[in-house]
Amino acid sequence: METRQKAPIGRPRGFDTDQALEHAMRVFWEQGYDGASLTDLTNAMGITRTSMYAAFGNKEDLFRKALERYTEGPASYGVRALQEPTARQVATAFLNGSVRATTRPGCPAGCFGVQGSLAAGDPGRNARDDLIAWRNEHTSHLRDRLRQAVEEGDLPPGADPGLLARYLMTVANGIAVQAASGTTRDDLQQVADMALRSWPPATGPTQPTG
Repeated sequence: METRQKAPIGRPRGFDTDQALEHAMRVFWEQGYDGASLTDLTNAMGITRTSMYAAFGNKEDLFRKALERYTEGPASYGVRALQEPTARQVATAFLNGSVRATTRPGCPAGCFGVQGSLAAGDPGRNARDDLIAWRNEHTSHLRDRLRQAVEEGDLPPGADPGLLARYLMTVANGIAVQAASGTTRDDLQQVADMALRSWPPATGPTQPTG
């Protein structure tokens, strides 16, 4: 009697792709695109290069997947902040979230989206462009939410949603750079609090500037 069995159509990878991607995200977060070698990545992921290519594609593909994971995980405070009922609460949640995310215990300091390609050369140009687009997209979401606040009278009629969004993103990026340099969470929270003190009032016309 013949007992031969059919080989499985798809050979199991033998590793947890979700966990491997988590490790890859942390490597890119800490070392940036150029600084993260394939050896660093595969060692952290606990897989071979062949397995990495089969599961995630090349290094650029893996970087994009890691950025998506970062957006849905540590950086998800940005999306949540947009749901706050007032513009001031949006700004507060965004900057406070930035402080927490960039100083989270057990995670690399700083922001994946800021330092991921700060020193990227030609090989990292696509990664740098991806992160520029990522930051611009988040700024656009903030602008749209703040434009809604102006239309609803939550911000003064003369408030500039685009400028306010850029202001928040610039402060958040600065917080990330300082966090990567070792500045403490308490000190960065004071920076966020100071930035929020200059936030426009909820009602009333803006003051003339000249």
